Amino acid sequence: MKKVYKIIFFLSLALIMYLSLVPASFIPNIAALNFITDKGIHFLIFLYLSYLGLLCNFKISTNVLLVSIFSFGLSIEIIHFYHPNRLFEIFDLLSNLLGIVAGSLLFNLKFFFEKY
Repeated sequence: MKKVYKIIFFLSLALIMYLSLVPASFIPNIAALNFITDKGIHFLIFLYLSYLGLLCNFKISTNVLLVSIFSFGLSIEIIHFYHPNRLFEIFDLLSNLLGIVAGSLLFNLKFFFEKY
């Protein structure tokens, strides 16, 4: 099952990278999102990535995995700084970080309750 999680994880990274680099006008309804909805989407995407990444049980420490996921989001934002149709937004990074923390907490709570 871990192999399936890993395949889904890396496909998810590729899809997120693709959707982050195409102009927002190419994605239906994305340009119409307000500030709160946009940040909520960032939060949910990175919650999903961190939870799924932790399920994969990679042979690296949890901290390295979570920092790598955050670095992925940071890389996208840096690309946005230079992309003509996208904007670098510090609140996107904050939303990403909060999603990663929430995904990690959710993952740890799951195993805490399974233990007892």
